[in-house]
Amino acid sequence: MSPAPSAPAARPAPPPRTLLLMLLALTSGFGLSNAFRTVAAIMAAPLQADFALSPQQLGLFAAAFHFAFGAMQVFMGIGIDLYGVRRTILAAFPLAIAGAVLSALAPGFGWLALAQVLVGVGCAPAFLVCTVFIARHFAPQRFAAMSGTAMAIGTLGMLFTGTPLAWLVQQWSWRVGFAVLTALAVLAWLWIWRSVHEPTAAPHAPQAAPQRESVRQAVARFGTLFTLPHTWGIVVLGAVTYAALIALRGLWLGPMLMQRHGWSLVASGNVALALSVVALAGPVLFGRIDPPDARRRRRWLVACTLAMAALFAALATGGPSWLDVALMLAVGLLSGFIVLQYADVRAAYPADLTGRAMAVFTMAMFLGVALMQWATGWIATLAAARGGDPYVAVMLAIAAVLAVAALAFRLLPAPPAAALVPAH
Repeated sequence: MSPAPSAPAARPAPPPRTLLLMLLALTSGFGLSNAFRTVAAIMAAPLQADFALSPQQLGLFAAAFHFAFGAMQVFMGIGIDLYGVRRTILAAFPLAIAGAVLSALAPGFGWLALAQVLVGVGCAPAFLVCTVFIARHFAPQRFAAMSGTAMAIGTLGMLFTGTPLAWLVQQWSWRVGFAVLTALAVLAWLWIWRSVHEPTAAPHAPQAAPQRESVRQAVARFGTLFTLPHTWGIVVLGAVTYAALIALRGLWLGPMLMQRHGWSLVASGNVALALSVVALAGPVLFGRIDPPDARRRRRWLVACTLAMAALFAALATGGPSWLDVALMLAVGLLSGFIVLQYADVRAAYPADLTGRAMAVFTMAMFLGVALMQWATGWIATLAAARGGDPYVAVMLAIAAVLAVAALAFRLLPAPPAAALVPAH
């Protein structure tokens, strides 16, 4: 009887420089994801003109990406855990390319919304693959800093949806904007395909199970996360912090500056660009000052969320244009504290659940974005119908949601001390 063939030897972990280059390639997909999710701030006015959209329809257009993105997180987390980072992103991202093509060619609002769903599904693993790659291949004490850096690099995608996209749209059309995004998405996919070869020997990955899980088993293990009491506080806060930033940067910034202060599309794009540049610094800053104590980090999360609520409440006052711009930039900088939420998730679950825990958190984030954009569109329409200022109503609603979520996070159960993974 011939002996059973031996398992292939695991490839040794590549040097740090190679890991960083692979992470950089992965962040290119995240950058395109950021660009796609923030196009509405610049394209809102021309889309309203071409398709006669109401504010509620505009909110639905912006939300379609995020509903699809958030709903797919569970499946993307399973894909990453079962098949790896490389296979998952390469399989999903072509849908984003197809959606971008359909967006550029869309003959009506229904096709445009469908295209955004495709883009959302294709981009669903974009940041998740970055965080899981970092968790598996970098030391735990570097997680917050590396995640913050990846978030900052990925935020470069928002730069395109500032002044450059506004200029393209003003010179040609919103369809040209989607065509350029299509080309950039193809380049990002090719870069990942060429550069990312996930190591099989990952020093910080969980030990391989004797048998690969089935999809059914993987889904069941996802369900166990929701039986843990501390998951709910993480989900509640995760659903509103990033949603508040994207509701401002990705939807209401342009219309508010144009209608409240009479600014041009390009001038509004300049503010969007400036906010994106400021937002580059936030994750790096908070990643560097991430407290080593998990309980202290959670206190910071409550304080930062309340501070963001105060900024949105100030935006509702309808002050001069310079004050609105300053408050928007402050929101962009403060939003960097979201990287601490990723560190909180990393610390709250064992290593073998990292991919799934990150997926649940990311799902909460983007379903929250979708819900907030849809809801604020409905609120703006209702306020306008009653003769009120839609932007006052929208900003106050976002401030209230942030404050309630901060209180819920503070009162809901925290991870037990025994479950916390030390950062250092």
